[in-house]
Amino acid sequence: MTDATSPSRPTDDDLRQRLQAVRLEVGKAVVGQDAAVTGLIIALLARGHVLLEGVPGVAKTLLVRSLSTALQLDTKRVQFTPDLMPGDVTGSLVYDANTGEFEFREGPVFTNILLADEINRTPPKTQSALLEAMEERQVSVDGLAKPVPTPFLVAATQNPIEYEGTYTLPEAQLDRFLLKLVLDLPERDTEIEVLRRHAAGFNPRDLAGAGLRAVLSPADLVAAQSAAAATGVSTDVLGYVVDLARATRRSPSVRLGVSPRGTTALLAAAKAWAWLTGYPSLTPDHVQAMVLPVWRHRLQLRPEAELEGVGTDTILRQVLQQVQVPI
Repeated sequence: MTDATSPSRPTDDDLRQRLQAVRLEVGKAVVGQDAAVTGLIIALLARGHVLLEGVPGVAKTLLVRSLSTALQLDTKRVQFTPDLMPGDVTGSLVYDANTGEFEFREGPVFTNILLADEINRTPPKTQSALLEAMEERQVSVDGLAKPVPTPFLVAATQNPIEYEGTYTLPEAQLDRFLLKLVLDLPERDTEIEVLRRHAAGFNPRDLAGAGLRAVLSPADLVAAQSAAAATGVSTDVLGYVVDLARATRRSPSVRLGVSPRGTTALLAAAKAWAWLTGYPSLTPDHVQAMVLPVWRHRLQLRPEAELEGVGTDTILRQVLQQVQVPI
């Protein structure tokens, strides 16, 4: 009689190879957004959330749908509109005439990847309905906490704030997003490739027809999250993260710099990037690579800086140049 043994945990190299395969699968549907794909994978590894900003039509929604297919994760989409109510996102109590009691009906937030489409087209009250789920991984109903599934990621898309009919996201909401990824309009060759695929019959609503398949299981993703979190970090690199944050607070163009939550977010994202690229410990290069996507939405600029057209990315690049890098 032989003892039944459970399957062994994949090695870190196996997990990295499978995540590389995820990027290739997403590429079957989405062209020219490699940085955004990598950013979403980093956010998943770091157990964070992502804000995707770009004009309509740059494949923000298709990107999230393709990623969830390749990761074998359940996904739900909510179109945020001015009349959307908080209960439409989190769920609500519904009266059951048969039992004479109220029962909770889960909202779309109870999924692995929640696609919050055009989140800045709904008022701040509804935007804030996601706060507890994003931070605590639960929704409180009638005094009871109902956990959301694991893994869990909110991928929120928004149009640039100068577009008509948009609301600025509350500061507390912005701070809960690990990354803000900006999706620009494609280069000419990339746009030609998009058209070539459509001319050949590509249907963005039929990902299976495009050949997308699941190449990583949810259990493997959880294992990769644990491995990324265990990435080593030295005291010098921790000090470098803090020095960068303190430099943002001293910038004459900044009204409110990066908070301690911002430093922990940068640490988590940089560790995920270090692990994904095969490094056993964090280096200053990994920190530098993640500064813009992790911090660009956390700075509040002074009015005079905004009038002069100075952006947060410009400020952060200046900070990176000013702060001494540990040897």
